[in-house]
Amino acid sequence: MPEGPDAGATPTIARLLRIHGRVQGVRYRASAQAEASRLGLAGWVRNRSDGSVEALAVGRRIQVEAFIAWAHQGPPKAQVSRVEVIETEVEAVSGFEQRPTA
Repeated sequence: MPEGPDAGATPTIARLLRIHGRVQGVRYRASAQAEASRLGLAGWVRNRSDGSVEALAVGRRIQVEAFIAWAHQGPPKAQVSRVEVIETEVEAVSGFEQRPTA
């Protein structure tokens, strides 16, 4: 995370996303992992047994907001109907991984 005199200007935030629609079987998790890595975010993504996808994004606000914007579209074959965004506590995670279905 940022260090130095400007570190306080860009605090780390965390958002939990629940993505609904046709989001399983369309490479949503792999695409989310690639997008989060491109943005420099930490966290994880996983399928939910109810057919949704859940993701935790941890990073600077501008990067997390860019990921949320991406989540509303997802990969080309996805059909996102809605995205729930929940403010949550910052977890000590490194990298962005795919996790097993919950």
